[in-house]
Amino acid sequence: MGLEVNVNKTKYMIMSRDQNTGHSHSMKIDNSTFERVEDLKYLGATLTYKNSIQEEIKSRLKSENAGYNSVQNLLSSSLLRKNLKIKIYRTIILPFLYGCETWSLTLREERRLRLFENRVLRRIFGPKRGEVTGVWMKLHNEEFRDLYCSPSIVQVIKSRRMRWAGHVARMGEGRGCTGFWWENPREGDHWGDPGTNGRIILRWIFRKWDVGSIDWIELAQDWDKWREL
Repeated sequence: MGLEVNVNKTKYMIMSRDQNTGHSHSMKIDNSTFERVEDLKYLGATLTYKNSIQEEIKSRLKSENAGYNSVQNLLSSSLLRKNLKIKIYRTIILPFLYGCETWSLTLREERRLRLFENRVLRRIFGPKRGEVTGVWMKLHNEEFRDLYCSPSIVQVIKSRRMRWAGHVARMGEGRGCTGFWWENPREGDHWGDPGTNGRIILRWIFRKWDVGSIDWIELAQDWDKWREL
């Protein structure tokens, strides 16, 4: 068949909703053995045989916790201004969101991301002193909204996701990404039943975008209007 095997690759994975698919076993071709795995790293992203974003977010947060720990002394330093600390956060820590345009977040993942960001912001802004008691107290999560004027980490993800969706909506016909996009999430072999992949796609497209009854696909053709939204 003219099949060429890259012997530099030592692992392979099959993505499927079948519960038995992830079970590990090896495959041998000629003199090369390939280990079957349930998850692997590809282009810096963690892929699982169930196509689960939870493991990817866990992996990203784990690496960013290490980045946060390396700069937390700077974030709590009284010698640096708050706006400089925020720049450190946005340029050193936030880049772990690369590729978040494809993330389909549940409330659990959103909460996990907010907890991480609140931890960083608490280090940046420090405690506050009570006007009456004079006692130093931790800031409540709601107070960060007034102090941190930039979009929250969840808002950044949703904004990037909408930007990517608009980009796909403006693509011409014949592009692979466009063909995949226009399939019906509730029908066909590409998506499966609404309880699995179909539900994930619908959540990625529509959840909390607040576009109401607007024909967002038509609106996305106007880049300036879509960017404003």
